[in-house]
Order: sequence, then structure tokens, then C-alpha cells
Amino acid sequence: MKNRILLFLLTLISLSFAACNKDEEITFDPNAKLNFSTDSVLFDTVFTSVGSTVRRFKIFNYNEKAINLDEIKIGGGANSSFVMNVNGRPIVDGKNVKINGKDSINILVRVNINPTLENQPFIVQDSILMFFNGKRERIPLLAYGQNAIFLKNEVIKSTTSWNSKLPYIISNSVTIEENATLNIAPGTRVLFHNGATMHVKGTLNAVGTRKDTILFASDRTERIYEEEPGQWNGVHIYGSSKNSIINYATIKNGIAGITVDSLSSNSNPKLVLANTVVKNMQVVGLLGYHTELVAYNNLFYNCGQYLIYGIGGGNYDLAQNTFAAYNFNFARRTSAVHLSDFISATEFASLKATLTNNIIWGSLEDELTIEKKSTAVSVLDIKNNVIKTTQSGFNGNGNLINSDPLFINARQGNFKLNENSPAKNKGLSLITHPYFSGYLSKDLLAKERLFPSELGCYENN
Repeated sequence: MKNRILLFLLTLISLSFAACNKDEEITFDPNAKLNFSTDSVLFDTVFTSVGSTVRRFKIFNYNEKAINLDEIKIGGGANSSFVMNVNGRPIVDGKNVKINGKDSINILVRVNINPTLENQPFIVQDSILMFFNGKRERIPLLAYGQNAIFLKNEVIKSTTSWNSKLPYIISNSVTIEENATLNIAPGTRVLFHNGATMHVKGTLNAVGTRKDTILFASDRTERIYEEEPGQWNGVHIYGSSKNSIINYATIKNGIAGITVDSLSSNSNPKLVLANTVVKNMQVVGLLGYHTELVAYNNLFYNCGQYLIYGIGGGNYDLAQNTFAAYNFNFARRTSAVHLSDFISATEFASLKATLTNNIIWGSLEDELTIEKKSTAVSVLDIKNNVIKTTQSGFNGNGNLINSDPLFINARQGNFKLNENSPAKNKGLSLITHPYFSGYLSKDLLAKERLFPSELGCYENN
């Protein structure tokens, strides 16, 4: 019996060696071909000295016999901006790399671009070269590189201005100290490394234009990260902060877009947020703790739990905003807009909420929640909004309850109104509003607003 088992094992080993020998037999036929999963490797904008994500491709050998790569290398050698990894091993110039018949190998490529004096994007090129059976194959490598201003744990202690010539790349944090002001010019890009935060203890004055909006986003500009949530923390406005303005901006791909944690210390709003798109936040678009917010002509969408979450009371004036809570990337169970006078049994305060000419819509049955759970006074003025809700308390005052606003294409992020939208010409006149001339006379696209206006941030005239 033992001899039979031994003979069986020897037979298996022999077959195994035979199979291996067959796989590793090399063809030197000049007509033998290799196939590639891509004809080139492209990196989108890569900031100098930061590096990039890895690109992967495969080399396939569909021949019966193995092919030996006499050499596989980066054309530029050790001086190249590109680095290659072949089947888990870093290689600059590899010799005798075998690809068995009916098999493949993995190639990983990373790029790191050295700083130059150029302000505009520039192109870095190289190739992966492969030599076998008397011939050469080539895979082009292409990266768009750009210089930037790199800030790590930056503290702004006096009036400082950022311009649009180069992007600002924030690592860890940037802090605007109390009594300091950061002015951000139209068209400026403020890009955050993973986990980075902007701390506003003084004043943030980020005022763009319709043509040149300001961007707050991740520093990962590759296409696969373009709409990916959770890549940086967000903007945090503290108790000592005052008179902050964000106008004509895009804030995207963070965890909590804007956090505001207190009431204003003077007669001006803590934060004026206008003509801004807040999207792709992992948790919340705007988080407020007993705070003051005025928000006009903004578009909020695709946030993990809430678009606006304000607790502990506070003062909210929300007019002509579109809150579109469809959440194609998240499983959400919370209202798009949630305001409450309550944090805990010992933390609560009066809530004043004025909501006018907004669209509050999404995939859930209740997209607006206003909680009154304490003895604090609540003053609510909710007029001429589209609201998706099961609560009868929002009926009347010109509100359109459960009337689909008919966005042109919510899945593609187009929240303009269809010609047949019930939200057309339903807006309450805001001509006497104190911020009419500054923010409400035009819509998000800078079109003149005619009353009765469309509800939401877009005017159809």
C-alpha cells in the first residue's frame, strides 16, 4: 500500500515537472507577438513633488510557448520621472523577464514630477521599452504636470491674499488665526491632501465670480478621484471667527464641507454662503452647532447623510437654494435639511429659521425635518418652497408639497428646471430683502431674477 502511494506521488511530481517544463519552453519565433491591456499609460494633472496614483496594465502572452523579454526598461532610465514595477519588483532596466505561454505579467507605473518655473500645466513623457525575439515594443507614458504652492500646517497671522496663478496644496492644515483675514481671489484652486482641514478662527473672504469660481477640493486630480467623496476634512469656522464670506465657489469631495460652531459675535452673519456648489461630501454638506448662517443661490447635492444639519438652535436664513438629496453614491436615511433646537438635555437654544423660495427634494419621503424638543423659543417662517414631506405642518404659505420640481437630469448633476416644472414662477418677491442687491437679484448662473421667480438656485427666464 505504501509503495502504491509513493508511486502515485512520484507520478504526480513527474507530471508537475513536465507541465512546468512545457510552460517554460521559450519560443524565439520573430512572428510571436505580445498583447497589451492598453496602448498607452496616461496620468492626469500631477502636482510637482507630490507624485500620483499608480497606473496598472498587463502584458499578455497568448502563445503556447513562453516569451523571454531580453530587456524591459523605462526609456529615460534612472533619470526618468516614471518608476516601473514588474510582478511586484521595482525595475529600472530588467533583463530576461519570462512570460509563460498563455500567461501574463502585471506592470505598475508611478510618476513623480520635479518642480519647474512654469505656471501652466506641462507634459512629461517617456516610454516602457521591451526587446524580445529580435524586435522592440513600446508603451508610451504621458503625464500632465503642474507646479503648485505647498503649505503644511500653515498659520496665517495677518491679512494675506492668495491668487489664481498656482494652486495651493494643503497638507495637514491651514489655520487663519483670530483677527487675521485670508482673501482668496477669483479662480483660485485650494486643494487639500488626504485628511487636511482649513481652520477659520479669523475671517475667510473667498469671493469668486461667475466666470472664475474658487475651488475647494482634494489634491487628487486624476479622473478616478474627480467625484470621489471623503478625500479631505473640510472648512471649519470657529467661535472667534467673524464676517466670513464664500461666494461663487465649489466645495467638493470632502467629509464635512463646512462646519460652523457658534453664533456671530457682531451684527453681521457668521458666514454668508452664496452662489456655491457643495457636493460629494461623505457625511454632510454644512454642519452647524448653535450657529448663524445666511445662504443664497446655493446648490447642495450628493452628501452621505445630510445636506444641511443644524442643531442646538441658531439663526438660519435660506433663500433660493436647491437642496437635491438623491445620493446615488450613498445609502441615506436622514432628511436633506435637518434643523433642531436640541443637542442634549443640557444643550439647547432658540431656533430661528427662515426658508424662502428653496427646493428641498430627494429620494426619501421626508427631506425637511425641523425639530422642537426643548423649552427654547422657535420662530419658523417657511414660505414658497418645494418640499418633499409627509408632515402636514408645512402646508400653506405658498409651499408646494410633494410636487416633483422636474430637474433636467439629477443623475448627471443637472438641477436646472424642466420647462414644465411646477417650481416655475412660484417665488416670493425678495426685492426688499437686505441682501437682494448683493446676492439675490441674480441666480447661480448670474441671470437676472424676475419675480415671481423660479424656486431654487436657477432662474429659467
